[in-house]
Amino acid sequence: CSAADFTHFPLQTWQKVFSKVKKAVVFMDDRCAEALHWGGGAAALFEAGARNLKQFSSFESSGVDEPKSVFVVSTVLKGRTVDILKDIISLNHFKYCVVFTTVSHSVHLLANNVTAEMEGNPVFEQFEEKLCEWMGNMNYTAEVMHVPVVFAPVSQQLLLTPVFAHLFPLLTPDLERINAKRPEKKRFGTLADIDMHSLPAELQIEIKSLASALNAMFEATGTKEESFAVGPMSRIIAGELAGHPQAKNRRKTAPHKASIIFVDRTMDLTGAVGHHGDNLVEKILTVLKPLPGHVTDVQVDMLELTTLQRTPHSQTTLAPGCLAQTQAPEARSLWEALLSSKHKEGVMEVRRQLVETASKEKLPIKMSMGRVTPEQLCSYMQLFRSSWVALERHCGLLQLGLATAQTLRHPCLPRWDSCLAFERLLLQGLGDSDFPAVLRQLLPLMKPRGGEYSSTSGSRSREDECGPDELILLLVYLYSLANEAQLTDQDTEAEALEKLERELIGALTLVITKETELSPLLQKLTGCASPEELTTERAHSAVEGMFETLRCLSHTRDHLKQLHSVYTASDGVHQATYRPFLRQILEEVFHPDRHECPDIEYMSGGLTDLLKTGFSMFMKVSRPHPSDNPLLFLFLVGGVTPSELRLIKDVVAAHKPGTQVLVLSTRLLRPADIPELLFTTQRLVPDIGL
Repeated sequence: CSAADFTHFPLQTWQKVFSKVKKAVVFMDDRCAEALHWGGGAAALFEAGARNLKQFSSFESSGVDEPKSVFVVSTVLKGRTVDILKDIISLNHFKYCVVFTTVSHSVHLLANNVTAEMEGNPVFEQFEEKLCEWMGNMNYTAEVMHVPVVFAPVSQQLLLTPVFAHLFPLLTPDLERINAKRPEKKRFGTLADIDMHSLPAELQIEIKSLASALNAMFEATGTKEESFAVGPMSRIIAGELAGHPQAKNRRKTAPHKASIIFVDRTMDLTGAVGHHGDNLVEKILTVLKPLPGHVTDVQVDMLELTTLQRTPHSQTTLAPGCLAQTQAPEARSLWEALLSSKHKEGVMEVRRQLVETASKEKLPIKMSMGRVTPEQLCSYMQLFRSSWVALERHCGLLQLGLATAQTLRHPCLPRWDSCLAFERLLLQGLGDSDFPAVLRQLLPLMKPRGGEYSSTSGSRSREDECGPDELILLLVYLYSLANEAQLTDQDTEAEALEKLERELIGALTLVITKETELSPLLQKLTGCASPEELTTERAHSAVEGMFETLRCLSHTRDHLKQLHSVYTASDGVHQATYRPFLRQILEEVFHPDRHECPDIEYMSGGLTDLLKTGFSMFMKVSRPHPSDNPLLFLFLVGGVTPSELRLIKDVVAAHKPGTQVLVLSTRLLRPADIPELLFTTQRLVPDIGL
């Protein structure tokens, strides 16, 4: 069983949907649409015979001559989902209705508080009757079924789960909320003590749905998995997969073996918000606007491939391009190269492929050597305007080329280097000073942009200045490393930190209230859509709440025995450096001595493993090791960055060439995603449509 079998699995799961869409109007929610987007897109649905594709919304409908409908949703068939289904079906003239949900029947039983084992699919059967009622005739045809279309094959090395994009490991404030509802004697001491049953129903449903989807993937590929976990949320997910009712039979007969290590993103937030990732895709995701309704993909302006004039309305007259190029082999190979190479190598590869393709199409290309500029790339791409055949044939490659050029000339790109320079400065300071002294270095940056507050040098109005979004990123970066700072007198330090934090909260509140436009992050953080709505009180309250979460970020690795640091202090010869947590995990896994790392916890053992633990007190017992199997999965709960994908590839090639590693994750991260997940996401009670 190879990694390729797993990247084909998402395409196989869609076949069940495609088999039902002939002559149908298809209604699909955003999360399922994003999964399809990376696996063939709307084109695949239309090839299967679908008449139309619409958003899953009460405001959508179909024509009188369209009697068949197919719904694809990522939620439990309850609450808001049922309301929307009823609205759409009642207002139309359907005689045949099929509903696909990514949530399995066993999870539907849990959502309906049914604990007993039941024959068949009674929840789905009852729902079929409801569908017939809404269609207005009990003799019409209704079908309800589960299909795990949750995986998006983003590359040969990466599978994302857009359905679980907002699933994120819990933090100390979440622990406090859980404890607040429990009797005093039954409160949990740490996040590591939390078990599945103590979580809110919505989060339990989310985790069980994820375990069910993973089980379906292993079932389809005939794989027996050995699960390992690093971090509290990962332990719960891995435990749920290990105890999945259908998994026990599969493991007895599965011909193939694989290891899967679940890792909480909170084990290394430094790597997620830092700008040290020398990767072009990371920068593209950061500066280009997200594709509407999508978590991962971005909008690519296609105007340069047309003869249209740029006007205020040209954005809305021309559909945007994107990064998901699943059809053309040349575009797919370029995307793979961009994901796994350094920034400069990626840009050179874009130029090479454009030059090669233009030459093949006999377009009048003028070669130029030296540094690649966005103007040079655009001049190559504009040549394709003279040949519609060439333009259509290489449209995927051109979209990736345009994304590169638009990123390189984007006015916000210089901020990336500004943040990187400041992060390096903070990193060096941690080894020499206490935490308040390092944190104080952020205070001079916390001035509103432009106007009366700008510095005399005028640097505050330049494009590379740090705005509130960048300041928040720097705060997350520094607080995630707070434990690495030099310890002085504890009481004095705590007092100094408290005073400094009050200053920072005041300064950041002022910065936010003086913004002339609120970024998407600030809108979510403050709950205000425009600066006019935003009061000083609301901004201050949002920033205070943010600091409550920031204070707990340095304690996320406290429970680990060995891998508790991501920092190497300067030794006088070498500068202080950040040590990626994933690199440390992989070095442990592929260590030639195969020793057991106490922090990578084996989760598939159940009772047998407990007995072995008891026996190990007086005899040598060997447990499964993550490197035992030819295929290794790394599941990053909370997201993975493009530069981490390259790091994983490089570490495996250096330590154990030939091992196949496939990365699974909830989303492909840009640095700005982390503050949103930390400060604005309902981690404990995810929105699952109930």
